[in-house]
Amino acid sequence: MNLRHLFVLVATLVVIGVSAFTYKVTRLGFPLLPDASSQLWTVEARIEFMRYTPGPAKVALEVPTNPVGFGVLNEHFVSRGYGVSIREEGGRREALWAIRRVQGDQAVYYRLSLFRDQDAKPPRGADAFPPVPELEEPYASALEMVISEVREESADVATFTGTLLRRVRKANADDDVALLLEDAQTPLQRAEVARMLLAGARIPARVLQALPLTSDTRQVAMMPWLAVHNGTQWLYFDPASGEQSLPRDLFIWSWDSASVMSVSGGTGERIEFWVTRKLEDALSVAKRRAASHGSRIVDFSLLDLPLQTQSVYSILIMIPIGALLVVLMRNIVGVRTFGTFLPVLVALAFRESQLISGIILFSTLVAVGLAVRFYLERLHLLLVPRLAAVLIVVVLMMAAVSVLSYRLGLEIGLSVALFPMVILTMVIERMSVVWEERGPGDAIKEGLGSLFVAALVYGVMNIDLIRHVTFVFPEVLLIVLAVVLLLGRYTGYRLTDLRRFRVLTRNPPTPGPD
Repeated sequence: MNLRHLFVLVATLVVIGVSAFTYKVTRLGFPLLPDASSQLWTVEARIEFMRYTPGPAKVALEVPTNPVGFGVLNEHFVSRGYGVSIREEGGRREALWAIRRVQGDQAVYYRLSLFRDQDAKPPRGADAFPPVPELEEPYASALEMVISEVREESADVATFTGTLLRRVRKANADDDVALLLEDAQTPLQRAEVARMLLAGARIPARVLQALPLTSDTRQVAMMPWLAVHNGTQWLYFDPASGEQSLPRDLFIWSWDSASVMSVSGGTGERIEFWVTRKLEDALSVAKRRAASHGSRIVDFSLLDLPLQTQSVYSILIMIPIGALLVVLMRNIVGVRTFGTFLPVLVALAFRESQLISGIILFSTLVAVGLAVRFYLERLHLLLVPRLAAVLIVVVLMMAAVSVLSYRLGLEIGLSVALFPMVILTMVIERMSVVWEERGPGDAIKEGLGSLFVAALVYGVMNIDLIRHVTFVFPEVLLIVLAVVLLLGRYTGYRLTDLRRFRVLTRNPPTPGPD
């Protein structure tokens, strides 16, 4: 029963840790690498117009809503003296700038920051089946003829749309399509004709307005794109080529072919779009993305703590990793150390003093302290006074080493104060007891084992990837806890035991007589 309870507990910890880790990586985009960066695009719309006489003015701009393939980190409405409001109607979201009295050249800005979000879905479901357009002759006959010919050359909605768009692109003067295109001068108008032809086949379609996202800062223009619903999902087509695709760097601004801008109370209005791409720290982007998704996971994480506290926990959060290594080295490998978590504490001191210099300082202090301990043994002191005396000597030695190294111009000795003096005192006491009870060989072996494990822990704790993962994803410590719990039930041979008893495998004992 106890073993089953342990396995259930371990499985629960692993599921919770893996689930939280997966959610933060896949949904919120938290980076797995410490130096990862994310692409951000800043899209700016600038609307200009002129008001010749003093009076009121209003500017309406359709703004994106849940763009496919992208997420919106933030948006800003920039104007001087204008009031700004947002209204949503019929799936269309508009920003409205208004002012009571204005004159002269005017400009308002809308700016938003985008990041890639492949989980972003279309903001609307399927449209109703459209009615067949009512056209006069000869346009009605041309529409019917084109649809009939395209239907014979296609098998489903996707192939019908692709074939139709290629017919529109290659229309010649004698073609029925050319008749329907006689008033279509712009790419947007030609895409509207394609949508009308699709409506004649009772296929729901929309002409989208999209912006190409560039890798540098430059002005871009709206371009039409076509979205067709096949009864299950939206399919995207390039109306200019007829290819079914939605480029990764195409940002859908509007799901309507109507003008995205209108100005009331001004003349000469025009709109410009500018796009800038930049690289930003992936962790900062992930935090802002979590906020944009309404997730409170960052508010209850180490990332929301003050920077000074974060610095402390970036070190403390590594202690469980060091503890796991100590368990592995002691229970699986069989390395003997002084105390259970002494190597972890010494490894933390090595982070500031560096490994080689830290080993030298630690060995020197322990050696001198051990000599003092043996001297105090002759005085036959009680345990507590003896430990207090060793502690005082350790503090004096640390101060002496720091002063001497400073005078000699050696920075190595200044970091000696980072060693936990109480731990040093206990190591000296424990080593002296082992020396007296089991001999100098065992004492030196445990001391070297402690230094070896401390150096190993220091090396692992100094890996940037591990430090990043444990701080950004502290839920992995639940998995570490699960592993430690499983190791707590291990009662098999250690690796050093296999070496100790290797003689038995070479010369197995001869069975005695029956």
